[in-house]
Amino acid sequence: MAVVEVTSENFDEVVGKSDVPVLLDFWAGWCGPCKMLSPIVDAVSEEETGIRVGKVNVDGQEELAARFNISSIPCLILFKNGEEAGRSVGMIPKQKVLELVRS
Repeated sequence: MAVVEVTSENFDEVVGKSDVPVLLDFWAGWCGPCKMLSPIVDAVSEEETGIRVGKVNVDGQEELAARFNISSIPCLILFKNGEEAGRSVGMIPKQKVLELVRS
């Protein structure tokens, strides 16, 4: 499934109303570890059919970053039924992303 750009405007539609778990990648263009994690998140979005994946650019979405207390990036948050169900901060290998998604 294609990765969706998530903003304050579409958050409720993409995450809150989703009937499948949603993995959000909070990132920024200047963040080296974010650039390393991004292709892993993209690969997981293609391989895992039972989830939706979105990306939140914290530089343009300060409100969402503050709402979820994002103090370090990259930060992955898994949502189930619109509620946070798991979180990982920092660069992690693909296997750890899969473990988060499958938890």
